[in-house]
Amino acid sequence: MSEARKEFWNGVRAEVPLLIGVFPFGMIYGALALNAGLSAFASQMMSSMIFAGSAQFVTAQLVHDAAPGFVIIVTIAVVNLRHMLYSASLAPYLKNLSLKWKTLLSYLLTDEAYAPTILKFEKDGATPFSHWFLLGAGFSLWFTWQVSTALGIFLGAEIPREWPLDFALPLTFIAMVVPVLKKQPMIAAALSAGVTALLAYHLPFKLGLIVAALVGIAVGTWLEGRESPRGMI
Repeated sequence: MSEARKEFWNGVRAEVPLLIGVFPFGMIYGALALNAGLSAFASQMMSSMIFAGSAQFVTAQLVHDAAPGFVIIVTIAVVNLRHMLYSASLAPYLKNLSLKWKTLLSYLLTDEAYAPTILKFEKDGATPFSHWFLLGAGFSLWFTWQVSTALGIFLGAEIPREWPLDFALPLTFIAMVVPVLKKQPMIAAALSAGVTALLAYHLPFKLGLIVAALVGIAVGTWLEGRESPRGMI
């Protein structure tokens, strides 16, 4: 178990720089959920059960706008589709784990946990205890998200509006994305998705995010297809 503990804490340490941006984001969510009309209990349970920041923000906004329940469910499902891609990417490294381990790790799999984990797996490959790295990264993020949400709910309107806390998350995602942009299709996909998100920002129900994701996937897939024949020659 010493090797397992080592990998666990390696995962925690790898996650720490990202937690700096996650903490204020969780506080903002807690305050926003209350302002949207959710109870303190429901707001905290969303963080514990859904454990997906972007989906929680969208849900709070849609609840505030009195959107139909069906729209809320479909929007959350689409926003979280990226986790299927994360799972497919990590599957070759985790395929030999038991169902209990896969279930636990799938719950803890988030953007911030995936980023350092895939970099480690691509560098070192799968080892008997490598999944403990993902456990450490995922658990540290989960714990931070629960605490920051609770603090945001507790402080509520006491958080000054002039504090630019909402800028922390974009910086966190930039820190996650940049290290993995190693090939032209990846860079093009990220840029096209970013530009599309800006252009489609005013679409209702946050549909701009969905459109941006689809554009990024399409551009990246198209460029990958163009490069493949050359790589086979």
